[in-house]
Amino acid sequence: MPTEWKLFADLAERAGDKQVTVDASAGDTVDDALVELVEDRPAVGDRVLTDDGDLRSQINVMRNGTNVLVEEEGLETELEEGDELALFPPVSGG
Repeated sequence: MPTEWKLFADLAERAGDKQVTVDASAGDTVDDALVELVEDRPAVGDRVLTDDGDLRSQINVMRNGTNVLVEEEGLETELEEGDELALFPPVSGG
Protein backbone atom coordinates (compact mmCIF):
# COMPACT_ATOMS: atom_id res chain seq x y z
CA MET A 1 0.00 0.00 0.00
CA PRO A 2 1.57 3.29 -1.00
CA THR A 3 1.41 6.19 1.44
CA GLU A 4 0.78 9.77 0.44
CA TRP A 5 2.48 12.82 1.93
CA LYS A 6 0.74 16.18 1.78
CA LEU A 7 3.24 19.02 1.59
CA PHE A 8 2.61 22.66 2.38
CA ALA A 9 4.12 26.04 1.54
CA ASP A 10 7.73 25.93 0.34
CA LEU A 11 7.91 22.15 0.87
CA ALA A 12 5.37 21.67 -1.93
CA GLU A 13 7.38 24.02 -4.12
CA ARG A 14 10.59 22.08 -3.44
CA ALA A 15 8.86 18.77 -4.17
CA GLY A 16 7.21 20.09 -7.32
CA ASP A 17 3.81 18.92 -6.06
CA LYS A 18 1.49 19.25 -3.07
CA GLN A 19 1.15 15.47 -2.78
CA VAL A 20 3.84 12.82 -3.11
CA THR A 21 3.24 9.08 -2.95
CA VAL A 22 5.95 6.94 -1.36
CA ASP A 23 6.51 3.21 -0.92
CA ALA A 24 5.59 2.80 2.75
CA SER A 25 3.00 0.38 4.08
CA ALA A 26 1.13 -0.51 7.24
CA GLY A 27 3.72 -1.65 9.79
CA ASP A 28 6.38 0.73 8.47
CA THR A 29 7.06 3.83 10.58
CA VAL A 30 6.50 7.50 9.91
CA ASP A 31 10.30 7.76 9.76
CA ASP A 32 10.39 5.07 7.04
CA ALA A 33 7.90 7.10 5.01
CA LEU A 34 9.94 10.27 5.60
CA VAL A 35 13.11 8.52 4.38
CA GLU A 36 11.26 7.44 1.22
CA LEU A 37 10.05 11.01 0.67
CA VAL A 38 13.53 12.49 1.08
CA GLU A 39 15.06 9.89 -1.24
CA ASP A 40 12.42 10.65 -3.89
CA ARG A 41 12.52 14.44 -3.44
CA PRO A 42 16.01 15.46 -2.19
CA ALA A 43 15.13 19.17 -2.21
CA VAL A 44 12.58 18.46 0.52
CA GLY A 45 15.28 16.73 2.56
CA ASP A 46 17.48 19.81 2.30
CA ARG A 47 14.70 21.82 3.95
CA VAL A 48 13.48 19.39 6.64
CA LEU A 49 16.69 17.64 7.72
CA THR A 50 19.84 18.97 9.40
CA ASP A 51 23.30 18.21 8.02
CA ASP A 52 23.36 15.26 10.45
CA GLY A 53 20.14 13.86 8.98
CA ASP A 54 17.95 14.76 11.96
CA LEU A 55 14.58 16.40 11.55
CA ARG A 56 14.77 20.18 11.96
CA SER A 57 13.04 21.29 15.16
CA GLN A 58 10.67 23.72 13.42
CA ILE A 59 9.20 21.09 11.05
CA ASN A 60 5.85 19.55 12.01
CA VAL A 61 5.12 15.96 10.99
CA MET A 62 1.44 15.09 11.06
CA ARG A 63 -0.28 11.70 10.94
CA ASN A 64 -4.05 11.84 10.62
CA GLY A 65 -4.06 15.42 11.90
CA THR A 66 -1.90 14.77 14.97
CA ASN A 67 1.69 15.94 15.32
CA VAL A 68 3.64 12.70 15.81
CA LEU A 69 6.46 14.60 17.48
CA VAL A 70 4.31 15.11 20.58
CA GLU A 71 3.32 11.44 20.68
CA GLU A 72 5.24 8.86 22.71
CA GLU A 73 6.55 6.97 19.68
CA GLY A 74 7.41 10.09 17.66
CA LEU A 75 8.79 9.28 14.22
CA GLU A 76 8.77 5.59 15.17
CA THR A 77 4.95 5.62 15.13
CA GLU A 78 3.77 2.70 13.01
CA LEU A 79 1.66 3.40 9.96
CA GLU A 80 -1.77 1.90 9.52
CA GLU A 81 -3.64 1.45 6.27
CA GLY A 82 -5.24 4.70 5.15
CA ASP A 83 -3.02 7.00 7.23
CA GLU A 84 -2.61 10.56 5.96
CA LEU A 85 0.83 12.11 6.44
CA ALA A 86 1.67 15.79 6.15
CA LEU A 87 4.73 18.02 6.53
CA PHE A 88 4.42 21.63 7.63
CA PRO A 89 7.26 24.15 7.62
CA PRO A 90 7.30 26.89 10.24
CA VAL A 91 4.65 29.54 9.74
CA SER A 92 5.14 33.17 10.59
CA GLY A 93 3.18 36.25 9.96
CA GLY A 94 2.01 39.43 11.44
